[in-house]
Amino acid sequence: MHGAPIPSHSEARLVQMGHKFLKSTFLIAALVGGISTHSFCQFSPLTLSSPNQELSLQFATVPVEGSVSGGGKLVYSVSFRGKPVLDQSALGLDLEGQSLLGADVQVVNSIAGQGIDDYSLLAGKTSKIHDEYKSLTVQLREDGNAGRTFTMEARAYNDGVAFRYVLPTQDAINEIRLKQEDTEFRISTDATTWALELPNYRSSYESEYVKLPISAFSNQGGVSSTFLIGLPLLMHLPGTAWMALTEADLEGNSGMYVTNPSGNWAGHWFVSKLSPRFDNPTLVLTGTLPHHSAWRVLLVADEPGKLMESNIVSDLNTPNRVQDTSWIHPGKSSWNWWSGDIGSDGKPAYTTKNMEYYVDFAAQSGFPYMLLDAGWANGRDITKLRGNVDVPELVSYATTKHVKVWIWLHSVSVMNEMKEAFPLFEKWGVAGVKIDFVNRDDQEGIKFYYDVAREAAEDHLMVDFHGASKPWGIERTYPNVLSYEAVLGMEQNKAGRRDSPIDRTVFPFTRMLAGPLDYTPGGFNNVTDDNFISRGVSPMVMGTRAQQLALYVVFQTPIQMVSDSPQAYADQPAFKFIHDVPTEWDTMRVLNGEPGEFVTIARSHGNEWYLGSITNWTPRELHVPMNFLSTGRYVAEIYQDAADAGTNPKNVAIRRQIIHKGEVLTLHLATGGGCAIRLIPEGASKAVSLQREGQTSARSKTVPSP
Repeated sequence: MHGAPIPSHSEARLVQMGHKFLKSTFLIAALVGGISTHSFCQFSPLTLSSPNQELSLQFATVPVEGSVSGGGKLVYSVSFRGKPVLDQSALGLDLEGQSLLGADVQVVNSIAGQGIDDYSLLAGKTSKIHDEYKSLTVQLREDGNAGRTFTMEARAYNDGVAFRYVLPTQDAINEIRLKQEDTEFRISTDATTWALELPNYRSSYESEYVKLPISAFSNQGGVSSTFLIGLPLLMHLPGTAWMALTEADLEGNSGMYVTNPSGNWAGHWFVSKLSPRFDNPTLVLTGTLPHHSAWRVLLVADEPGKLMESNIVSDLNTPNRVQDTSWIHPGKSSWNWWSGDIGSDGKPAYTTKNMEYYVDFAAQSGFPYMLLDAGWANGRDITKLRGNVDVPELVSYATTKHVKVWIWLHSVSVMNEMKEAFPLFEKWGVAGVKIDFVNRDDQEGIKFYYDVAREAAEDHLMVDFHGASKPWGIERTYPNVLSYEAVLGMEQNKAGRRDSPIDRTVFPFTRMLAGPLDYTPGGFNNVTDDNFISRGVSPMVMGTRAQQLALYVVFQTPIQMVSDSPQAYADQPAFKFIHDVPTEWDTMRVLNGEPGEFVTIARSHGNEWYLGSITNWTPRELHVPMNFLSTGRYVAEIYQDAADAGTNPKNVAIRRQIIHKGEVLTLHLATGGGCAIRLIPEGASKAVSLQREGQTSARSKTVPSP
């Protein structure tokens, strides 16, 4: 068992069984350092427990019929508070031209350890992270002439476990040519899932999460399922736990999906499916050794909101590679595309003059950015202008207004012209690039994300990936990567009915577990379900205006769009919350929620707190304890659904009240509704009011009202 030195009589017994131990000098050093080093036969499971002892990950080998080596099939299992959440599940790598690695192996050695992930994030859900973990490294070997070896590395945190495969340099394997990773996830019961069904490996991850038991994804016809499920995958094991499956640190790898291969009505398990290469779809990975897979991450908690608070995905990624980050600044941005390029005259126009109007709006509102969307480049050549919008001229104009410009790019153009284009954009003065239609996470596709992040950092460009795979933590390694789309966002209102308050209450518990989420909120043409009509210019949004405000707190992203046209916000008191809400956070607390029903999240920025609460189409009265506050009095600026918001969703009731720590605040949410609150320490509230008065006076003198 891990965690204690092997008694001498056990050591002697294992030596007699033919297992090889490390040299005694290394063993003494390992024990002095607090690391337990063992050799095991197939019947001695290895257990890794979380620091609080509530989570347990166990590796074992089970006998293989006909094996003469004394080895077995490698499996793992997971338990939470003494109850199983994953039954014994197989681990293996299917290498081209070879037998399955992991099907008949012996444990050669194991090393137990511990550590603390202690670092800061430039822009994340939490600014400072201090996560304790226990670790276990299990070295495995096949018998026979081949003698292939590999290692399983695992970590157990208080809120989840993670493991990955490591292939060391060895004579038995010259290079890695991986056909598939055969990792099973045998859930202990037919759990309810919120699953992202995707059509293939080349999607933009923009679909609904369907609520179904695991067995529903089996074809139930004796054949493997064709349902391809993207990550993160949320699961509820009633009476046991909430659990989510995702992955971290994909560098050098391809993205993972899962399917239910059981082929029968009782099957409730998944197996990994890695995205295949474009040049050879029979392979998912090629390369040299040593090589490690991405981390397979299982978040586990007794409440779904606790999964959101986890930083494990970030923990498992490589630390920051960008030495100078002084030029990286999160912030809100005006945006021309969603409203349909509406100009000051109420008519659409994709011109330099009209884009200056959006710059003026950003300047007046105190936003640091304006995002220029698609249409400025000469076809797919992003080093040349089309002639309708002069990007250098727009950037120069924005500079006089203390606003910086982001520009939209097609991923294919970036793949072809990155080396030439990025230095040019820096010369123009562009602040960041929104790269769209990536639509791939095969090995070369994942490499593209890292290449973009590295090259963009060299040219001082921030990055927002759209039409993208889900996040996996690259924003820790390259903090100039601020966000990803990979969500059924508000843009869907321009084409159909696929974005609704129901979806918005699912995404925090699913997609947002992986990382930043660029949903693009802020629609002020708020309508009821019955009155909604999809349209490309001046689009409508289902649900209330207060819900749109709350999304600026609920959905975390360092680059946050203020999506509607300047006219939509003119003379609207509720816009003040969008003006005030930050995009950088120090801590977060999930105060309540159920996937697809409702959620309330509080986030801190300095000594202020912001709260966002949303519901689906069911109106609710929520009682929210203010236990997260520090002691003292807070001035709460509350933007809540008006009494008639269920039928007139544009109406917002705005009020102020004093709130103390521990007080229970009652929120009244209309159908499709929400509530957004800014909480300011009472002493600071007066200073904020005076500062606002000065800013308003200065802006009125320099920037015309839209």
